[in-house]
Amino acid sequence: MVILLGSIADDYTGASDLANTLTKNGLRTVQTVGIPDPSLALPDVDAVVVSLKIRSVPASDAVAAAASAERWLRQRGAGHVLYKICSTFDSTDAGNIGPVTEALSDAAGGGIVLVTPAFPETGRTVYLGHLFVGGQPLNESPLKDHPLNPMHDANLVRVLTRQSRNVVGLIDLTTIAAGPGAVKARLDSFRTAGITAVIADAIFERDLETLGEVALETPVSTGASGLGLGLARALVRSGRISSGGATTTDAIRPVGGLSAVVAGSCSKATLHQLDIAERSMPVLRLDPEQLLAGPDEIAAAISWAGDRISAGPVVVAASAAPETVSRLQSLYGREATGHAIETATSIITAELVERGVRRLVVAGGETSGAAVDRLAIPAFLIGPEIAPGVPVLRTVGNAQGDMLLALKSGNFGGEDFFTAALAMMH
Repeated sequence: MVILLGSIADDYTGASDLANTLTKNGLRTVQTVGIPDPSLALPDVDAVVVSLKIRSVPASDAVAAAASAERWLRQRGAGHVLYKICSTFDSTDAGNIGPVTEALSDAAGGGIVLVTPAFPETGRTVYLGHLFVGGQPLNESPLKDHPLNPMHDANLVRVLTRQSRNVVGLIDLTTIAAGPGAVKARLDSFRTAGITAVIADAIFERDLETLGEVALETPVSTGASGLGLGLARALVRSGRISSGGATTTDAIRPVGGLSAVVAGSCSKATLHQLDIAERSMPVLRLDPEQLLAGPDEIAAAISWAGDRISAGPVVVAASAAPETVSRLQSLYGREATGHAIETATSIITAELVERGVRRLVVAGGETSGAAVDRLAIPAFLIGPEIAPGVPVLRTVGNAQGDMLLALKSGNFGGEDFFTAALAMMH
């Protein structure tokens, strides 16, 4: 298998978001979970998205995992590697966006890296280096309160500088609107000044197309799925894609079995989606504090779901309001709280699959990563889009047989997302 575009995603929901974007824009794409075992037969594709779970781990661990994935992708022909990050630039002053970006650049021989989390389709735009969410500065939006990586600074140049060894530059919207030539000229001036990473403004899709064309001529870029859109369209325009575009027919073939939803995200969007789901299906809301106390809450949830699941879809949620999460973090620590919720939801997910669930929706990036790891799913084919950034995924090579999944970032999807997702999984 020889691929044209490689990507390393820092979590699993972000990986499926990117794979969805690449597929919609003409690339045959497969999403792997980690670096695939050599025995796994992957389909012939244009792009591979390697899903990692490195957004909230120590920076040194993130760098090591990303470097291994980069080597695997380069060995299979990837001329460009996109480090896929969240469109809210979730990170801390210690990393991991800066350290991973620098490591990937160093591995590719140095050079300058374009960086942008802009994705106008989902309301993420960057202007004068500041990230906006639906017209609000990031630090004034509801998305500022990520439970693991809260973001209280919308100035991305400042954020990335705190994580980086070198000075970070900015390519403003005026330069980008002038076209690829103007952007390349500005990058040349930055190289002369010793700058190796540049935040790029983007308000419209045409800005992403300009950035994608420029980035494709470099070995590494860092961004959200919007930059993936630009890269995909640039590849198609270059004439290097001979497949005539990607199809999703095979990925949506019926699998039968039972259906369930497992939620761990504490985002405002997911909490509202759970409220709506209660109108049409049974919803069990776990007590996060009891999950920290021991296994009884997990056992009770499995029993509750087992009694109901044969009659239709069930929802098990460990989601809680931000103030509840903050209180638990202050009592038990941020890492212990997150680990308890991820472990509990992954155990519950595995038990549901053991009981015959083959159509599964998981809400939350960390929750999705823990669930997919426990199920040992090695890869996904990309199916049709449920909501912007969330496709139907068909498992490849997993021991449980074919399954259909949706891995939803906490903030994605409309209010009826859970019912809409299950309706698309035949």
